[in-house]
Amino acid sequence: MRTRPLKVALLGCGVVGSEVARIMTTHADDLAARIGAPVELAGVAVRRPDKVRGGVPAELITTDATALVKRGDIDVVVEVIGGIEPARTLITTAFEHGASVVSANKALLAQDGASLYAAAEQHGQDLYYEAAVAGAIPLIRPLRESLAGDKINRVMGIVNGTTNFILDKMDTSGAGYSEALDEATALGYAEADPTADVEAFDAAAKAAILAGIAFHTRVRLDDVYREGMTEVTAADFASAKEMGCTIKLLAICERAADGGSVTARVHPAMIPLSHPLASVREAYNAVFVEAEAAGQLMFYGPGAGGSPTASAVLGDVVAVCRNRLNEATGPGESAYTQLPVSSMGEVVTRYHISLDVADKPGVLAQVATVFAEHGVSIDTVRQQGKDGEASLVVVTHRAPDAALSGTVEALRKLDTVRGVASIMRVEGE
Repeated sequence: MRTRPLKVALLGCGVVGSEVARIMTTHADDLAARIGAPVELAGVAVRRPDKVRGGVPAELITTDATALVKRGDIDVVVEVIGGIEPARTLITTAFEHGASVVSANKALLAQDGASLYAAAEQHGQDLYYEAAVAGAIPLIRPLRESLAGDKINRVMGIVNGTTNFILDKMDTSGAGYSEALDEATALGYAEADPTADVEAFDAAAKAAILAGIAFHTRVRLDDVYREGMTEVTAADFASAKEMGCTIKLLAICERAADGGSVTARVHPAMIPLSHPLASVREAYNAVFVEAEAAGQLMFYGPGAGGSPTASAVLGDVVAVCRNRLNEATGPGESAYTQLPVSSMGEVVTRYHISLDVADKPGVLAQVATVFAEHGVSIDTVRQQGKDGEASLVVVTHRAPDAALSGTVEALRKLDTVRGVASIMRVEGE
């Protein structure tokens, strides 16, 4: 075993960073044996140096992150501060000064992954980011390496634990959205400002990363269709149960049937209870992968939290350190296909539409005519009426999303339609 230690600089020492530091310290001998050389925490950059950080020696704490990554003797920089800046500048500076980077920064990778890859390649360094998607679940490396010889056609998953916890509580207890969110907040699953989670910004960033890796093409955050789950109601869950379904916030990345384009989207959707993703409970994550040769694969586990995310970070640290000992680098960006990213309107899917209509003869015929005029075939219709009002639930066959959206807009204009109570896509069939 080499005696000179490999030096690691840690940027950020919050929930995840503190766990990374703890595991590096308590498991130092095991990590050294797995890597083939000792690994040493050489510095920890923080914003608040006076905060008590158990297990982190005070002499390692610094507020000058730039100076830390410029030292020249650092082998690996672990970035867990998040956000776009200063993370992007610190990462590129680390590459320039001879360090590889392990990051958990999904937002930065989704927005600017191509330039980070380019900087890593230019300076002969590694960029690893297993912790950026689905926490402790081994997912990025299987997609980049284990399935590198296969053709992936679809990746569909639950990649945000907060939203899955909320939807699961609404499903199992009958709670409304606000009540379920309050419980998620009280238990620490939801942030004080849950916008990034419930409006699907977090999941959209992860979808961009997954689509880029799965389809060997560049997919940015702006390419991902995003729809949050704040409008999901108890009535939606009641309708889903009548169909033998539940509701999940899904990240869906697909290759077109002709192979000429890809799509990436995040939105609530009904899925059959028979689908493996339907049984993913509470704050867990799961990703369902469909490949030509391997068939259907599912990756499941805790998708967030200090220890699970730190586990993924340390796995990358071990891999990067091994590469440095062998004077090699791991896989870089694979974007050779350069496939265009299609708009949401071109996605072929099914709709579940709930309408409040007048309870009188001819309404169903009017509604059916609108669907026909837009080229959307109806699968099932369910109607309930009382005291001059009625609820009409229509489930469509598969059709382009643009046609379905056009149908809904036309339905809103009918005099007999009092309102569109709910619109939900149906997936996983």
